[in-house]
Amino acid sequence: MNVLILGSGGREHALAWKVAQSPLCQKLFIAPGNPGTATLGTNLPIAVSDFPAIRTACTEHQIRLVLVGPEDPLVNGLTDFLEAADELPGLLVIGPSQQGAQLEGSKAFAKSFMIRHGIPTAAYREFTSENFDAGLHYLSDHPLPIVLKADGLAAGKGVVIATDHAQAIRTFTEMIREAKFGAAGSKVVIEQFLQGIEMSVFVLTNGEEYLLLPAAKDYKRIGEGDTGLNTGGMGAVSPVPFATPGLMRTIEEEIVRPTIRGLKQENIRYRGFVFIGLMVDGNRPYVIEYNCRMGDPETEVVMPRLRSDLLELLIATGKGELNRKNLETDPRAAATVVAVSGGYPESYHKGFPITGTEEVDPDCLLFHMGTGSQNGQLVTQGGRVLSLTAFGDTIAGAVARAQSEQAKIHYEGKYLRRDIGHEFPEL
Repeated sequence: MNVLILGSGGREHALAWKVAQSPLCQKLFIAPGNPGTATLGTNLPIAVSDFPAIRTACTEHQIRLVLVGPEDPLVNGLTDFLEAADELPGLLVIGPSQQGAQLEGSKAFAKSFMIRHGIPTAAYREFTSENFDAGLHYLSDHPLPIVLKADGLAAGKGVVIATDHAQAIRTFTEMIREAKFGAAGSKVVIEQFLQGIEMSVFVLTNGEEYLLLPAAKDYKRIGEGDTGLNTGGMGAVSPVPFATPGLMRTIEEEIVRPTIRGLKQENIRYRGFVFIGLMVDGNRPYVIEYNCRMGDPETEVVMPRLRSDLLELLIATGKGELNRKNLETDPRAAATVVAVSGGYPESYHKGFPITGTEEVDPDCLLFHMGTGSQNGQLVTQGGRVLSLTAFGDTIAGAVARAQSEQAKIHYEGKYLRRDIGHEFPEL
């Protein structure tokens, strides 16, 4: 079949790399794609927000399956739009309905969903301009630290952990009264701060059946030692060493199954990935957030560890045959190290030539996150530029290999964290 993947980052490059391996894939298209995906299929100059152009492309290229990478088009209703198109009978869209995407699109929706279905999560309250003063009083009496989340999508920047009440009140005011995050911050969720260590679980589901993909752990802070500003992700590792079989059973029984059961009970159409961000305190997992798609850079370690045919699994998702499938995973550890532009996650310059990519060991995987082409020269085009994934017998070994291969690549202002997987020096 002909497949269309929507998106332009490292996640979409990794998905394209995996789908292209399937004998079921006849032609692969990526919109808009990047220089990396261009080596695997045909890039189409279509924005993920241009729904009519996507529909036309599906018709012109006889697309039978659309895999949606980023969250924005899902939250804005792309799946519903394509499934309603009379000219696209039988099209399989991997991505939830607009209602299902609210698990990521609205933190208030996600929290209330968790409460309704008994899914462990932090205690919370939500506030808007209508009860702004009540929010101020609530913050003043709230134990520290305090987690404030803009309700809507804010490009990964809408979460603030305030360490004192003055900072919390200032942040709350900026979100609601000063529209720091635009409409995304018109409602603010205030949460209890959870102690523990984070990890991510990925579920492929059709709203009734599901499969668990390999778990991963990412590193969001810009600075080594998990310091500094939040980013889209500076690296990731898989498997997660502390995710014992017992912990994974607890996660599946207390979080994954109630989530899928809740979607079915509420008649929410959901066909695609559920990314569950967890905080693990001892052996107790709590949900921090849901995402309605795969993570980035976690996809860059999850897909390489997946030995099963991804396209076959996606087709089974559409046919209601997931229960007939078993996942095969690579037992080796995988680590990805992200190289970013100087100044990221704040202001940064673009257009710097990138050299050395041809020197990377072919046993490693280089995924393009924010690259472009100028007169045939590969150049930087985003804050996060390149993600390099390597395997190893241990997490530490995989990280060391990824770092040494990243060192072969050069561009002005290049920065990367050298302590990805720092918690697991012997594992």
